[in-house]
Amino acid sequence: MAQPLAVASRVESLASSGIASIPKEYVRPQEELISIVDVFEDEKKIDEGPQIPTVDLKSLNSEDPAEREKCREELKKAAMEWGVMHLVNHGISDDLIERVKAAGKTFFDLPIEEKEKYANDQASGKIAGYGSKLANNASGQLEWEDYFFHLIYPEGKRDLSMWPKTPADYTEVTSEYARQLRSLATRVFSALSLGLGLEEGRLEKEVGGVEELLMQMKINYYPKCPQPDLALGVEAHTDVSSLTFILHNMVPGLQAFQDGKWVTAKCVPNSIIMHIGDTIEILSNGKYKSILHRGLVNKEKVRISWAVFCEPPKEKIILKPLPELVTETEPARYPPRTFAQHIQYKLFRKTQEGALLTK
Repeated sequence: MAQPLAVASRVESLASSGIASIPKEYVRPQEELISIVDVFEDEKKIDEGPQIPTVDLKSLNSEDPAEREKCREELKKAAMEWGVMHLVNHGISDDLIERVKAAGKTFFDLPIEEKEKYANDQASGKIAGYGSKLANNASGQLEWEDYFFHLIYPEGKRDLSMWPKTPADYTEVTSEYARQLRSLATRVFSALSLGLGLEEGRLEKEVGGVEELLMQMKINYYPKCPQPDLALGVEAHTDVSSLTFILHNMVPGLQAFQDGKWVTAKCVPNSIIMHIGDTIEILSNGKYKSILHRGLVNKEKVRISWAVFCEPPKEKIILKPLPELVTETEPARYPPRTFAQHIQYKLFRKTQEGALLTK
């Protein structure tokens, strides 16, 4: 396994050291600080401004065509207007979801020294495993989180040697969740394809299909932060994925940027949050929206989220707007790129932005 990083580099060890103020690397730039709010207060605000939509998938496979169509239209509307939504009646049992959460929490409850046995090594390109954000832009910004990252599907491409051995059922429950989530992804891709007037299987085929689409899980662990008004758990970004599915431990933190304002996601029981990623925005020629979002932290409760990114293969597929969705009045809004090139393009832009901030 990788040579562990020094224990002091973990945000959890910083948070538990009793510091009253956070190191300057974690303090956000002034233009961001003005928009950071108390997440608990913000989540309590009822009916104040727009809210992230909730989409009920109960009728997605209904035998009644009218019910199916109504459900697909709701999904399409949320994907076009928001690009993020709470999915309810998604078909994955509450029991399995609770077991997935319990397994991840048990791993993060281990002493840091135990977790270090699974440390990744970003410098050598080994991103799977236990890690923390390293400054990768010119401004040297850090995020208030530790994480565990691993590929969970297809099963033949997993590296189980890097998966947590504690708790004992980690592999079993995570594997079952991956299988069920992969099935849900197919249903969502189908509905989104039909919403664009395409054949049902088109979007899934364009992102790799059954064989090539990868599902990467990142368990995000956000320790309590002594100065939550100065830090972010995850900085503002859009997901590069096709779709992202997120579970969380019912502690608020996710915010989406809509109509010029940061909107705090409510904690909707038994839901899975779903993001449209850049890949689907590109294929749909901007009809479906990959929304800017970020994660707030707080000083009272640890927040944990389980994000699964559904990603196309890095080199095999050229991502570009589908020809059926390109017209004279709606020309292609995105140049052709592989998924790997899209990731590099975003990193380059981020580095440039960081350099501007430090000038």
